[in-house]
Amino acid sequence: MKQQRHATIREILGQVPIASQEELRRKLAVRGFNVTQATLSRDIHELHLYKGPSGYSITNGADADDSLPGIREVLRSFGLEARQALNLLVLITTTGSAQPVAAGIDYEDWAEVIGTIAGDDTVLVICPDNRQAKTLKTRIEGYIG
Repeated sequence: MKQQRHATIREILGQVPIASQEELRRKLAVRGFNVTQATLSRDIHELHLYKGPSGYSITNGADADDSLPGIREVLRSFGLEARQALNLLVLITTTGSAQPVAAGIDYEDWAEVIGTIAGDDTVLVICPDNRQAKTLKTRIEGYIG
């Protein structure tokens, strides 16, 4: 079922621009795939989808990982501000960009990150302690510019 869903996502993205996860979820539902937001987020991460100004896109070819934007590019494009509250970081992003920012951070597998939670324009980054949150905040601010 997952492989069929992934193939359908690739097909949909190859046909029309998709501006949001909700739009993609609705298009999948029309094709018989009723998925939750959490499942769709995992699919987006696993397929290495990138959300740019025109919406979601998928890379092609065997070297897909090489053509994906790195976390620096994602944060430079969509990150606005990082705020620390003890061991938590709140990242403010452009509207609709929290999901790709959170996925990019998760993909980096940084030791300072326990996990992320993304909304529409805000990402909550959970760190093990205050010191590691401060280290990560400094790194992210350097990427944001």
